Amino acid sequence: MPKPTADSAALGLGVDRTSPVPLYHQLAQQLEAAIEQGRLAPGSLLGNELELAARLGLSRPTVRQAIQSLVDKGLMVRRRGVGTQVVHSRIKRPLELSSLYDDLEAADRRPATRVLRNTVEPAPAEAAAALGVAEGSDVHLVERLRLAHGEPVALLRNHLPPGLLDLDTGRLEATGLYRMMRSSGVTLHSARQSVGARAATGAEAGLLTEPPGAPLLTMERTTFDAGGRAVEFGSHVYRASRYAFEFQLLARP
Repeated sequence: MPKPTADSAALGLGVDRTSPVPLYHQLAQQLEAAIEQGRLAPGSLLGNELELAARLGLSRPTVRQAIQSLVDKGLMVRRRGVGTQVVHSRIKRPLELSSLYDDLEAADRRPATRVLRNTVEPAPAEAAAALGVAEGSDVHLVERLRLAHGEPVALLRNHLPPGLLDLDTGRLEATGLYRMMRSSGVTLHSARQSVGARAATGAEAGLLTEPPGAPLLTMERTTFDAGGRAVEFGSHVYRASRYAFEFQLLARP
């Protein structure tokens, strides 16, 4: 079935030639906003570059540069014999104590999970320090691949104290870890979190369908219950081409 072609006129695209912002960047910003707001739906075709350039009074290289900037961000893809196609917009996750599964579900991204490992292992040093247990003592390890709209977006690695809850693999694939914890009576109260970035290993790249060495966002989080007990240590990596953290910053009085 042919994909729908975006109506550039209906999108209200236009450029301001008096603005100091480069023309290609103005167009790229408007196209990105249309994708984020759902006016350019995933799977739709952008249409003919020459027609878009003529309608906006731009050169074809300017239009091509705008589109390429969105291709570089992972928002569009050029397909031989098909044209330029919109893919899923980047997931923007607020920095708050929530699970990726719940955030994806709230954004209508159809989350799915593939459990890679679900076992008890000796606590490595970093997990032991975070959970407040002796290094080498038993902890539960869960490794999952999280998908949105059938596309991998994150690798999640979590250590938990043994016996905290029933970590059934079927339930882990059907819902989020935090939802399972809450339903088991664990009250999540606060967390300590750090965010960073690094290059993907070969194994990570294969699971996330990225080239080896592709940029990944990293997040480490230690979560505490209402009594101050550490109930989870997470070490996660996310595709930078599909995922971003959002911060809200307030000025000091």
